[in-house]
Amino acid sequence: MLQVEGLAKRYGDVDVFRNVTLSVAAREFVAIVGESGVGKSTLLNCMAGLDVWQAGRIVVDGVDLATLDDEGRALLRRAKLGFVFQAFHVLPHLDVAQNVGLPLLLLGRPDAARVEAVLQAVGLEGLGARLPQELSGGQLQRVAIARAVVHGPKLLLADEPTGNLDPQTAARVLAVLRAQAQESGAALVLVTHSAAAAAQADRVLQLRSDGISA
Repeated sequence: MLQVEGLAKRYGDVDVFRNVTLSVAAREFVAIVGESGVGKSTLLNCMAGLDVWQAGRIVVDGVDLATLDDEGRALLRRAKLGFVFQAFHVLPHLDVAQNVGLPLLLLGRPDAARVEAVLQAVGLEGLGARLPQELSGGQLQRVAIARAVVHGPKLLLADEPTGNLDPQTAARVLAVLRAQAQESGAALVLVTHSAAAAAQADRVLQLRSDGISA
């Protein structure tokens, strides 16, 4: 579902990382760990086609991202990717249900029942009519997760998705991410500093500036 081959990212003359090669199969859960500043979030952004890289290739569900222009990458993200950002990126003028249902709306298949089911799965049942500013940080994180999985993506990318959650809720959210990946046949890639979160993965990979390894 995801193949990364010889990927290198630089800012000017400084390597963020290089020689990054990995593959993630459908329904597989891979955690990427590493020291702060090694480029874990940047690697996720490259996998999503949100950032550029200087060498190597990324293939998502058989599509080489380098062959797509900006519009093509945006359309691929809309149809096949779910991304959980550290900063949530919820829209303040939309209520919870509208935020979560946005991917379905953009795909032309709104589904209120699906939205409600996902909200219940992440522990936000009954909160669909609330605005983001009425929620806690942990609740906003769960809104972001629900939005990422609602449309059944083929690749789920999660950047510290449990960082604002208590241990019990974090365990529930990871279970939801894994269950949704299983349901939709998605590959799940998690970037985290949490040993407890990484321990839930099928594989844990260590990112360094000179490559990635088990």
